[in-house]
Amino acid sequence: MAKAKKKDINAEMGLNEQTPREIVEELNKHIVGQNDAKRSVAIALRNRWRSRRLPDEMRDDVIPKNILMIGSTGVGKTEIARRLAKLVKAPFIKVEATKFTEVGYVGRDVESIIRDLVQTSVRMVRQQRTEEVKEKAAENATERLLDILVPEPRRSTNPLGKLFGNAEESDEPKKVPAEEGKTSGRDFVKKRLLSGKLEDEIIELEVADHAKPMVGMFSGSSLEGMGDNLQDMISSVMPKRMRKRKVTVEAARKILEQEEAEKLIDMEEVAEAAVELAERSGIVFLDEIDKVAVKGSSSGPDVSREGVQRDILPIVEGSTVMTKYGPVKTDYILFIAAGAFHTAKPSDLIPELQGRFPIRVELKSLQKEDFEKILTEPQNALIKQYKELLKTEGITLEFQEDAIERVAEMAYDVNEQSEDIGARRLHTLLEKLLEEVSFNAPDMVKEGKTEVSINAEYVDTRLKEIAKNRDLSQFIL
Repeated sequence: MAKAKKKDINAEMGLNEQTPREIVEELNKHIVGQNDAKRSVAIALRNRWRSRRLPDEMRDDVIPKNILMIGSTGVGKTEIARRLAKLVKAPFIKVEATKFTEVGYVGRDVESIIRDLVQTSVRMVRQQRTEEVKEKAAENATERLLDILVPEPRRSTNPLGKLFGNAEESDEPKKVPAEEGKTSGRDFVKKRLLSGKLEDEIIELEVADHAKPMVGMFSGSSLEGMGDNLQDMISSVMPKRMRKRKVTVEAARKILEQEEAEKLIDMEEVAEAAVELAERSGIVFLDEIDKVAVKGSSSGPDVSREGVQRDILPIVEGSTVMTKYGPVKTDYILFIAAGAFHTAKPSDLIPELQGRFPIRVELKSLQKEDFEKILTEPQNALIKQYKELLKTEGITLEFQEDAIERVAEMAYDVNEQSEDIGARRLHTLLEKLLEEVSFNAPDMVKEGKTEVSINAEYVDTRLKEIAKNRDLSQFIL
């Protein structure tokens, strides 16, 4: 019975029930354009849902089709990954390929990607199990708080008790008759506790003293996994150190609820469910893949970069990685790789790795119309952000239509003339444009000036000379 429940929970967590069209619509709320990339991601997610409904004998043969996104910086590759992470109910991890080195070199080994993915999966499953036992944990925490606020009366200790062998007896709580057990004092305190009248009271609480992790002792080497296992082994052998803390009742309740929830959760079952979830539903976003591509010959320092590709290959192809939660098969993990490919080309990747990313999506450079939409359309568009930031000071900021057009035009022109950094150019322009207002906002409010209107003329005054002067724009914009 318990096993069936676990599978249902995994099915619920590991899948996104939205149709491809709904996924694209959700991404459209935050990302402008790049419909090809959005469609590919949406189809990949939906295929996960479809594969779960296949007969058992066919399901194991259907592996995810990995995606390679090609496009310059600032066009939306990472943003698609970030929004995807919030959208899917699956373990998701974003890593940079440049962080890893070939086995034998100093640095992180690629297997740590899977270890991190499983860690994310464990956190997700544990969070869900905590939600399931939340009510019971809250009840237990309330009882423990009452024990602290209204302690059991103890019998006075006889100093000669130890001599006569009744020392144990003297330390026992006083025997209270059943009719007196439910004292009015405890009931009174419980009512006040549940009504929230004791939240600011300070109490002394005994909590486990969590030792600080051995940061840096094993990180940056292929011994990372061994370091994790060693820490777990030491913590399981050594008794927990306790220390006393003075905290409010409100803070104590949170600590006790967490402790009680941990007692109610079977961590072995959590680990087992988390490994299955990571294997079947995990998504890895591998950014900066072009930085490990080797152009032409692979002599000299480039040998390490080609080595990273060779190390990534078995994980993408499907292999078993040992983690502290058990072995994890990578056959059904979806890999989405992305890179600008300015100096290298996808064909500079080793052929075996190219073959493991059958879906290629090219993200287009942003046009003037795209910049206008980015400024105004997304849920937390840049202009909306600046308006809200200045509203906290009491300033009402208004952008006229012609100002938005002029900023978009400048962003496009500067990207054309110098390096194309995509939508990130808008951050630079707007920061420079609103520098004066942002600096003087508190003084303006004191003087009674609470409204600022930005039009094309204001944009020209603040930015036109910088944008025109190519040498200057390279330094400032």
